[in-house]
Amino acid sequence: MLNPKKLEQIMQQFQDSLPQGIKDLGQDAEAKIKQTLQAQLAKLDLVTREEFDVQTQVLIRTREKLVELEKRVDELLAKDKN
Repeated sequence: MLNPKKLEQIMQQFQDSLPQGIKDLGQDAEAKIKQTLQAQLAKLDLVTREEFDVQTQVLIRTREKLVELEKRVDELLAKDKN
């Protein structure tokens, strides 16, 4: 089986042997891909993990309050029947 560290060394040697123009081209391509990807992701209707966690906590508290209110309504209806 191939050793991952050995593969990394080989890749590093390969990258080091490339002419600077090729290296720059790769870096430019990577930067443009990142820029395009970020632009496309910005168009999506996404929320951050922090926003998601906050809304999850709000939902949990809301459900707890709903359960409490349902119990109170049931108790009041039970008293009204008596």
